Amino acid sequence: MYCDPRFSRVREAFERNFAEGEELGAAVAVYQDGELVVDLWDGVADRHTGRPWEADTPAFAYSCTKAVAATVLLRLAERGLVDVAAPVADVWPEFTAGGKQRVTVEHVLTHSCGLPVIETPVPVTEFEDQPAIAARLAGQTPLWEPGTAHGYHALTYGFLVGEVVRRVTGKSVGELVAAEIAGPLGLDLWVGAPDDVIARAARLKAPSRPAPQNAAPETPAPGNADSPAGGGRDLLAEMSRAVLDPGSLMNRALGNPAIRLLEGGANNPVILRAGWPAAGVVTTAKGLAGFYRALVGGDVLASATLQDALRPRVSGPDRVLFMDTTFGLGYMRPSFTFPMPSKTAFGHSGMGGSLGMGDPDRRLAFGYVMNRMADSLTGNLRGLRLVEAVHRSL
Repeated sequence: MYCDPRFSRVREAFERNFAEGEELGAAVAVYQDGELVVDLWDGVADRHTGRPWEADTPAFAYSCTKAVAATVLLRLAERGLVDVAAPVADVWPEFTAGGKQRVTVEHVLTHSCGLPVIETPVPVTEFEDQPAIAARLAGQTPLWEPGTAHGYHALTYGFLVGEVVRRVTGKSVGELVAAEIAGPLGLDLWVGAPDDVIARAARLKAPSRPAPQNAAPETPAPGNADSPAGGGRDLLAEMSRAVLDPGSLMNRALGNPAIRLLEGGANNPVILRAGWPAAGVVTTAKGLAGFYRALVGGDVLASATLQDALRPRVSGPDRVLFMDTTFGLGYMRPSFTFPMPSKTAFGHSGMGGSLGMGDPDRRLAFGYVMNRMADSLTGNLRGLRLVEAVHRSL
């Protein structure tokens, strides 16, 4: 383990999370100016066996995957293989069904295409067949006019992005991550983990009060597509009703494909191996931070491409999450649901508390993974405390 003395506040915050009983096992890593300045881990990777968390222990990080998938698609756009402003149907002709002829790739990347729900239940036998799941979405009609509103596409985001990538390259997001990003950069990061990685992955502990979510951002509480935020309504009451209603948009968006149908949930090898591009990354904290180090350093995307992708495209009331969200092209930007100390930060959080973040102005990259899932629908502050400690160290 290592912590540059300048970042001792990060070590203190990390140790405090354990001392206060908020962690089982966890790791945090920070790069500044391309240099690894924090690389800490502690606790147990498996509470049943007592297996300790090691330097190379990876963890399933839920929606942290979305930023990785967006980066793969943006790399294709850089090469001229995809036009972000063009209709999805240009590369995926079947997508025109249901009046989606004008839905663009940008609509998909910004959660504004109106397809946050897979309308028919996805059987467990289809969990590893991403093209089959994407075909279900291709036949649907948007829940709102694309481009007129946005709502968090918790799981469908990945199947949509993944199919665009597959139609252009013939390969999955996970294959391109391995071949073009994680492999060349030497990152312990997989979208679809091999068996040897699955064997040493941390085992997640479900929250004591399980949240009906599969891949929501860490901080927000989900809501109802027909009830955007604002208007002086009692949002807390509406959130509570949505949680309890099996037919609410929140439960339908976050619960299909239903990870809970598998023994062990997200610990099941089927999920770890499937490589869903919205919720499928298995990574170490150092691997996640290394991904953002490469983004900030211009090793994965050209600086101009990244800067354009970080420009907020949608912001304000989210039709699936009650709270305000802000997105660039696939990346979360500072908002109520991504409360960063710096206005230039970007990244993505994952259900339970995992968090990846980059900050071009401060030349920072941050990764945090853990196995004790958050108890609350509104997430927890463990990762945010660590981010704040990094900024205080500066």
